[in-house]
Amino acid sequence: MKRPRSEIPLSAASRSPPSLPHTPPQRLLKPHNCKATSQISSKKHKNSILKVAAAAGKTTHLATWAPLDLTQSELSLPLTFPTGQTFRWKQTGPLQYTGTLGPHLISLKHHNQNGDVYYRIHRTPSESAAKSALLDFLNIDISLTDIWAEFSASDSRFAELARHLKGARVLRQDPLECLIQFLCSSNNNIARITKMVDFISSSGEHLGSVGGFEFHEFPSLERLAMATEQELREAGFGYRAKYVTGTVDALQLKPGGGAEWLASLRKLDLQVVIDALCTLPGVGPKVAACIALFSLDQHHAIPVDTHVWQIATRYLLPELAGARLTPKLCGQVANAFVSKYGKYAGWAQTLLFIAELPAQKTILPSQFATNKEIKPAVEKDSEVDDDP
Repeated sequence: MKRPRSEIPLSAASRSPPSLPHTPPQRLLKPHNCKATSQISSKKHKNSILKVAAAAGKTTHLATWAPLDLTQSELSLPLTFPTGQTFRWKQTGPLQYTGTLGPHLISLKHHNQNGDVYYRIHRTPSESAAKSALLDFLNIDISLTDIWAEFSASDSRFAELARHLKGARVLRQDPLECLIQFLCSSNNNIARITKMVDFISSSGEHLGSVGGFEFHEFPSLERLAMATEQELREAGFGYRAKYVTGTVDALQLKPGGGAEWLASLRKLDLQVVIDALCTLPGVGPKVAACIALFSLDQHHAIPVDTHVWQIATRYLLPELAGARLTPKLCGQVANAFVSKYGKYAGWAQTLLFIAELPAQKTILPSQFATNKEIKPAVEKDSEVDDDP
């Protein structure tokens, strides 16, 4: 399986990335019941990007933008959200991204002068809980400046890249949400993965509309279990349909429930986590490493595919250039990254991967040009939709 590559041009925060194409939401199941209790239609908010019909028992916040106390060097939105970590955050304005964290609908944007990160809560049952969930999601306890300083001290190439690609942060996603997203990523591209994830998400509670996109709380495991393999196949999931339904069924059998079982993996050693995830239908070592890195606090997890293999043979293991990537060599590549960068090796690998995306060539000096670069995946229905 190939790691999903970004098809969306990225840039430093001083340049506005183009808007993502709008994918109309589709219904996976019968919509979650939601009784509207209020609707904002005053002249003052006529041109507001927020259009919310608040559900009973929920609180809608229309507060102004507030600083998050994060500089662009700690978080670059264009270098974090559209790079294949998550497929549920949408670009809803210049240098602005919007997504849901549980029942919270939140937007982030860069200040147009100093690049600092600001946030806005559109809807939440608790403003304090929303901010806490946001800070947790952003891995705020980890200083990107500090760990990059360590990497740069031992790697001059990383140091130079870090000067041009500041703020490429690793997210801490909900494990169930992350798992389902990466089940959709097999032999796929970002546009199509996003469409599939939107389809699944649409069965969750509708939280609002921002910038022309509809946002839903990610469905619970119980609600996901209502989907049939046939429904997903008809929605274009192909062979991935059986992996999604099979994994949901397997999680429901876990002691204490699947969500609790997934969260418990955060406390275990990396290899134990990888082995546990690989017992789920459709999850192999690469997908397991992605889930471990992006949701399970396994900061030294290294998702190895052919593109990471190319990076490794150019800069870490040149003696293996020309060799064919095998499971054994995947382990050797992961060990090489950890040996070089330590307990946050996954964060270093993330930056090195982003630096190889074609969109970054416009903001990197010419000395970083390579003969081979990561190209967007080409969707081939005849290959992707058939069962392996």
